[in-house]
Amino acid sequence: MQIGVPREQESNEKRVALVPDDVKKLVRMGAEVCVEAEAGRKAGFSDDLYRGAGAEISAERSKLLAESDVVLRVRKPPEDEVGALKKGAIHVSFLDPFNETALIESLRGSGATAISMEMIPRTTLAQKMDALSSQANLAGYVMVILGCSKLPTILPMMMTPAGTLKPATVFIIGAGVAGLQAIATARRLGAKVVAFDTRAVVAEQVESLGAKFLEIDLGETGQTKDGYAVELTPEQRNKQLEGQKKQIAESDVVITTAQVFGRKPPVIVTADMVKEMKPGSVIVDMAAETGGNVEGSVPGETIEVNGVTIIGNGNWTNVVARDASVMYSANLRNLIDEFWNEEAKEIALDFENEIVSGCVITHGGEVVNETIKNLNK
Repeated sequence: MQIGVPREQESNEKRVALVPDDVKKLVRMGAEVCVEAEAGRKAGFSDDLYRGAGAEISAERSKLLAESDVVLRVRKPPEDEVGALKKGAIHVSFLDPFNETALIESLRGSGATAISMEMIPRTTLAQKMDALSSQANLAGYVMVILGCSKLPTILPMMMTPAGTLKPATVFIIGAGVAGLQAIATARRLGAKVVAFDTRAVVAEQVESLGAKFLEIDLGETGQTKDGYAVELTPEQRNKQLEGQKKQIAESDVVITTAQVFGRKPPVIVTADMVKEMKPGSVIVDMAAETGGNVEGSVPGETIEVNGVTIIGNGNWTNVVARDASVMYSANLRNLIDEFWNEEAKEIALDFENEIVSGCVITHGGEVVNETIKNLNK
């Protein structure tokens, strides 16, 4: 069985789907691995490292796609490359299946088995394959570092002969994977950290990291079986906005992490709140690329509004592309390992398995994922 790793096509994408250490492990399992030339260069992995791990290096992208039984990518495939896949190939990447209807239809029509890494279930067994969480962890770290880099002050308290500098206040909205990592990073850097989440159940986790949990009485809230926050009612949303307004005005850095998979994220920092912030303050909007948590943020850009810097760069893990690639590659290798048939030396997907039924979108010319299949019904 050949596993193919094409080079990512987006000019601003530095990650690679498979790193040399995992190539070595897959080759030992009995797979053949073919990597497109310079696929790992931007992440710090040379072609020689891949050769040393047992991979073949291909300069012919079309040949790699046509001959690979499994294709591993970071980003979704260009639609014009779907038809170039080997018949019956397994294609694995982030696919954004809720929004990429035309792409899913192309994958269905090609007969490919398309696996969406966003759809890996959040279960104990699937944790080692959960690419959303692994990348969100790094995103939480990166957002703090980027926020600090734009701040005209330092984060920690500092006592000097010239006087004492107060610690900066960082307010983090959302205490999921990214939010918790942002809290931990800001605390390690010496900031005073306040955090809020609509799920009161995470208050203990926030406080265990040394941050203060902002109490806002929203009434009855909860979380899904996968640990995501349940969407608030309009009345609860207004209570949240009112309750966090004073904290936003007093903060030096505000980081928003409220993303809703498959839907537009909620606006939780309004233009009026931005006006009340001190000049020199910084906002980092994790959801800028998908609609934005911050009114006025611009996808892919850093802007200034009334003296407040709003960072909406997106693709946060690209900043730490080497580690992001290592983590994503491990997620993919664990996925392959979970369904590897040792005797046949190939992947054998069990469609009764909850991981497979959760993440496989198309198979055998059909959309087989129940959630995606029922989207337009």
